Amino acid sequence: MQLNSSLPVNASAGVQAASAGYVVLDVFSYLVLAVTFVLGVLGNGLVIWVAGFRMTRTVTTICYLNLAVADFCFTSTLPFLTVSKAMGGHWPFGWFLCKFIFTIVDINLFGSVFLIALIALDRCICVLHPVWAQNHRTIGLAKRVILGPWICALLLTLPVIIRVTTVTVRGAGRTACTFDFSPWTRDPAEKMKVSVIMLTVRGIIRFVVGFSMPMSIVAVCYGLIATKIHRQGLIRSSRPLRVLSFVVAAFFLCWFPYQVVALIGTIRVRDLLRGVGSDLRVAVSVTSSLAFFNSCLNPMLYVFMGQDFREKLIHSLPASLERALSEDAAQPSSTATNSSSLPAEVELQAK
Repeated sequence: MQLNSSLPVNASAGVQAASAGYVVLDVFSYLVLAVTFVLGVLGNGLVIWVAGFRMTRTVTTICYLNLAVADFCFTSTLPFLTVSKAMGGHWPFGWFLCKFIFTIVDINLFGSVFLIALIALDRCICVLHPVWAQNHRTIGLAKRVILGPWICALLLTLPVIIRVTTVTVRGAGRTACTFDFSPWTRDPAEKMKVSVIMLTVRGIIRFVVGFSMPMSIVAVCYGLIATKIHRQGLIRSSRPLRVLSFVVAAFFLCWFPYQVVALIGTIRVRDLLRGVGSDLRVAVSVTSSLAFFNSCLNPMLYVFMGQDFREKLIHSLPASLERALSEDAAQPSSTATNSSSLPAEVELQAK
């Protein structure tokens, strides 16, 4: 896995296990990828089925449906990425799948992160401004706003769409799916210079726009929500705070280690391009697997935690998903005339 794409899977060289510890970490990364694929496809597929085909379209279901589509599309590509990783970075699937797979991965990784931030912002607006949300939070507006994360993800994926291709590795007898930023020259020195500049810029953009900004939005929104809950004396109702805590903690814990390693790799990009830094490559392999794992956690964190676990064991899973994804059915119809009738706890029940 190469760390200088937004998807750290674009390998020009596989992770070389130089010790027993490296072997253990490598096996661990494969296990995480396998679990992510199985749970991600099944969990997100179930959410797509329930939110997309069994339920009436609402703002909440639109948000969850888009998040599930992003995570489902990404986790569906994991078998291709895992095979390439197991083959030491060799890409056996051809030029078209090289560009197509990594485009899908990049768009949906960025899209998933941006959608999480948008969901947090939506929850924050519902809690802090319930009357405005009741009057203006429409399905039509949601469909227009939801295009924002996808457009941003597409723009950030343009380098992959334009410059990712299959490259024959000289002397290694294999083909890599990787960036080729300077196809106009064969001079190794010039290729190195262009690659260092482009990958450094890309790494910085990825850290700031692809992680720091969405994480800041999530943290600020949920901080405001927690403050509102505390002020209204709903601190006794621990479930909303527990859900919010798990959501923020899971997002941060899954992505922060990889982003730190990726930032270090951006600083040391010249060494990595020269094949130096096996320790960092191992770190990228493990932390990227953990970051990918967030894609299968989203259905559990945003949906399954919305209902009591024992209740889900008694009732059918699709019915539980419908309740968790539905709008606030218990919300009074007189909301517009009495803003105090929409406490923060009620607004959080859609979670």
